[in-house]
Amino acid sequence: MGLPSTITRRDPALIARWARHADELPFSCLGAHDRLAWDGYEPMVALAVAAGATGRIRLAALAVIAPLRSSALLAKQASSLQAMSAGRFTLGVGIGPRRDDYELADVHYAGRGQAMEHVLAEARDLWDGRLGPRPELLLAGLGDLALARMARYADGYVHGGGPPRAFAGAAERARAAWSDLGRPGHPRIVGTGYFALGPGAERGLEEARSYYAFLGVFAERMAAGVLTSPGAVVEFLTGYREAGCDEVVLFPTLADLDQLDRLTEAFS
Repeated sequence: MGLPSTITRRDPALIARWARHADELPFSCLGAHDRLAWDGYEPMVALAVAAGATGRIRLAALAVIAPLRSSALLAKQASSLQAMSAGRFTLGVGIGPRRDDYELADVHYAGRGQAMEHVLAEARDLWDGRLGPRPELLLAGLGDLALARMARYADGYVHGGGPPRAFAGAAERARAAWSDLGRPGHPRIVGTGYFALGPGAERGLEEARSYYAFLGVFAERMAAGVLTSPGAVVEFLTGYREAGCDEVVLFPTLADLDQLDRLTEAFS
């Protein structure tokens, strides 16, 4: 289950209430998105609130735009959350596709891949040294370089959404990159998606269009991928499971607390 931390016009008090209710339901994880140039909460802050409101459910940043932060700051934030949540935190990192996030942070967009490499290498050294404890680390991205970084630095892979067939192809490439580097076993693979259930579903679709407006005409395709019925939820989760997904985090596009119960009912 995702937090509603990047949904516009949300109630600030909703984050803690949402986290507490999710902790009472059979969800395994609470995820948070990262976007700087947007009306939303910083993911590490949102997850810190969730950590204080919960005692069982895992917490995951899916995914932090790593090049927007210094290596030391990211490592310190992650180790702090790992400690304060009693080891329940997963740090997902990616380079992010939005140019406006980089412009606002005054960070060079074209060099974000190289910056990611630097952040990952330094953060790993800091966790191994004086800034532990180290959280579980996942890496997002679709390109060959991103998957190579995942195999070199991370414990697994997080996929950015889409239909099960798209996930299946990305997951297979992630496993191949892992194997090519000689890593034992398999990477942990996490999928993501969006949902809006009940009478307000159209508002949820409009929220998705707005969030992905930077994609131009493809924003409508993202909105079309939002799961708006129990049957669509079941079909999506079944497809991801059959493609070898270890965990799926579904993000709401409606900031209504009943979305937690509606999603629980959908797969019960």
